[in-house]
Amino acid sequence: MRLTESERMELQRQSSARNGRADSARRARLVLLLADGFTWAEIRAKLDCPDSYISRWSKRFEAERLSGLFARHAGRERYKVTEKVEARVLAWTTKRKPADGSTQWSSRKLAAELGGDISHMTVARIWARHGLKPHRLEGYIASNDPDFEAKAADIIGLYLNPPQHAAVFCVDEKTAIQALDRKDPVLPLSPGRAERHGFEYFRHGTLSLYAAFNTKTGEVLGKTAERHTSAEFVAFLTDLVANHPARKEIHVIADNLSAHKTKRVDEFLAEHNNVHLHFTPTYSSWLNQVELWFAKIERDVIARGVFTSVPDLKRKLMRYIRQYNRQAKPVKWKYFDPSRRITPNSIVTVH
Repeated sequence: MRLTESERMELQRQSSARNGRADSARRARLVLLLADGFTWAEIRAKLDCPDSYISRWSKRFEAERLSGLFARHAGRERYKVTEKVEARVLAWTTKRKPADGSTQWSSRKLAAELGGDISHMTVARIWARHGLKPHRLEGYIASNDPDFEAKAADIIGLYLNPPQHAAVFCVDEKTAIQALDRKDPVLPLSPGRAERHGFEYFRHGTLSLYAAFNTKTGEVLGKTAERHTSAEFVAFLTDLVANHPARKEIHVIADNLSAHKTKRVDEFLAEHNNVHLHFTPTYSSWLNQVELWFAKIERDVIARGVFTSVPDLKRKLMRYIRQYNRQAKPVKWKYFDPSRRITPNSIVTVH
């Protein structure tokens, strides 16, 4: 097969075009290979095509030259999603469940159920356009506290407008922290490979961590304990008071754990008139800033930590707290619209 200089230049352009059609580039490569003297067997290996493909397009090129390489059938018109089809997909996605007992739709299941010209890619595009993600699941819990508004306003007031010459602390305990030791050695991080931990582990015991987060400075007072009882909670409050000048007003924000509301706690508060306990509304631990710090220590130390014993776990937790306090930062708590009443639907964000 002989090519003119202009034909070869055009075929080379089509075969290397980055924004052209793949089938046009393949046909151009076929003609160039034939012109360069390659055998059909070699062309089959290079283009992964049958002999019928080589015969058809070589004959068309010989008869019509470059114009013969254009496909006779450009394909059917692109399927357009009508509003009726889109509404049907959205209705089935949000209001029905699969008949096979699955808890959520997949794009292929829904396309098969609807039938017709609706493909799974059409379903996926409709979902993407409307932000539907049936495979995702998020949990939530709503407060049923009848005094939610008053309690939330009290706590947010301590964050935004704390009493003068008083300290405000968010207090809670992180319970049952496991001292896990890996049976196999940890394989370190390397280029192209994440750090790897062995699947099997030893359990050396558990530990509870009490923490008091200073809302003004961001510093944390921490203490570990084997159990999380009312006695341990009172002992931690005692340490908190001991670390501040006598008679200084101390406001403590805590959740509704039963260990925080015992007779022993009431006796402690009666003996220390300068300590005031503020309880978050039921199921509203997100109002307690220390939970944000617990999430940080969980991510930085506990989740991927390797601990050879309970004392080793305690040592690493307290070392982290000491290092953290050197550059502690308070939480910037912002309530979008203080003029509105605080209700369970109010928007409170943390930055």
